Amino acid sequence: MRILGVDPGINITGYGCISIIDRIIHLDEAGVVKPEKSQELSRRLMSLYRDFDDIIKEYVPDVIIIEEVFTHLKYPKTAITMGHARGVILLAAALNNIEVVDYPATRIKKALTGNGHASKEQIQQMIMQILQLKQKPSPPDVADALAAAICHANMNFMF
Repeated sequence: MRILGVDPGINITGYGCISIIDRIIHLDEAGVVKPEKSQELSRRLMSLYRDFDDIIKEYVPDVIIIEEVFTHLKYPKTAITMGHARGVILLAAALNNIEVVDYPATRIKKALTGNGHASKEQIQQMIMQILQLKQKPSPPDVADALAAAICHANMNFMF
């Protein structure tokens, strides 16, 4: 089973691909996609789509796990821009016939740390421990994407 976790954003989108072999989680790849900030929105979305289409074709995940849109009432524009990024990733998944599952950020954090309001630092530490990494995944968007993938793995394939 191969799972691609995604932490969507218009400026930076984290991704992390894991495989489950004999109930052990293995890190396949992780990184970020950063469209050029100087480009207009439509060009940035096209760039994000192309990069994710390439990632999907290279790693051929069985499922993509993506964080649900969340916004604070003070920052409604954040939800809108995150929604644009999510939409592009959902399109890439659909065009490649990949199932998509989404979880709220609080569910992902709780699954990894036991605390639905865990800090970015706590998530990075748990990812480091689970995947036996020598250093924290950075930037935090990568850790958040890996957390989404590991959350799904733990909920569906590890028990």
